[in-house]
Amino acid sequence: MNIIQNQSLKNYNTFGIDAKAKEFIAVNTVDTLVEVVTSAQDLFILGGGSNMLLTQDIQKLVVHVDLKGREIIEENEDFVIVRAQAGENWHEFVLWCIDQNFGGIENLSLIPGNVGTTPIQNIGAYGVEIKDTLFSCEALNRKTLQIETFTNAQCQFDYRESVFKNELKEQYIITAVLFKLTKKNHKVSTTYGAIETELSKQNIQNPTLKDVSNAVIAIRQSKLPDPKELGNSGSFFKNPVISKEAYEKTKAIHPDMPHYVVSENSVKVPAGWLIEQAGFKGKRFGDAGVHKNQALVLVNYGTATGAELVALSRTIQQTILDQFGIAIEAEVNII
Repeated sequence: MNIIQNQSLKNYNTFGIDAKAKEFIAVNTVDTLVEVVTSAQDLFILGGGSNMLLTQDIQKLVVHVDLKGREIIEENEDFVIVRAQAGENWHEFVLWCIDQNFGGIENLSLIPGNVGTTPIQNIGAYGVEIKDTLFSCEALNRKTLQIETFTNAQCQFDYRESVFKNELKEQYIITAVLFKLTKKNHKVSTTYGAIETELSKQNIQNPTLKDVSNAVIAIRQSKLPDPKELGNSGSFFKNPVISKEAYEKTKAIHPDMPHYVVSENSVKVPAGWLIEQAGFKGKRFGDAGVHKNQALVLVNYGTATGAELVALSRTIQQTILDQFGIAIEAEVNII
């Protein structure tokens, strides 16, 4: 095994935080992964590094899951089941599916990170979540060293939540994910966010999968910074879900507050709107800041530390709580 000592993780996390790993290894086969887990129990599992904020050096063996490969497992006239290994880049996988005319994940274009972390977070965007298409996922049990299969139901998906973030946290390492996608009669979702506006700009009335993907990419690029150019982890905060009663009270004071109905008794409020109203959009505190085009995104202008970004996030949270009486939670994993 090629274990590297004192490895910088700057190029392995999208915030570009220059934390160090005491030991580091990249694994590209399941057999190697099993060997590593067998040899050392105190591990830090690293995927695409897109949903975490490092606030310290990692005093463990960092295992970069770099498993590659994608294949069609099963198909009929209407559907296909595609298996992608955990180390596949998510956006590249989405584009590959679109090129095959496989529908269902086009709204999730340009989300940073790798396939293996998508079920953990139940990533979502523009009205679509992983739970809508995930057929199953394969994961290594860190105790038994056996690969187990989790169905969609067994993943216990919720808004940015799954069983892998809760009851089974740090007990499994996802090695592959299977998706059930449409081959025809695609149900494109264009009503959430600015997709319809973007399509109308291009005079597209009957959008293809590629059209929807291109619209999402255009919207995201107009709002979100490229992590290769400006360190960030996409949306830093979850959109809070509050009771209808609490929403009505707050809306009486802030009549312009937007919302999305979640259920009969609850609504979702855009955290970005709350942060912008509180005056943080575009603000910079040293090299830590809030992006000028999207208040949900915290950014590293160069040399910000994880601790500085955490401090900024907590200031934002407290301000929102004070001004609106609404608690917002971090979507990013703080380490």
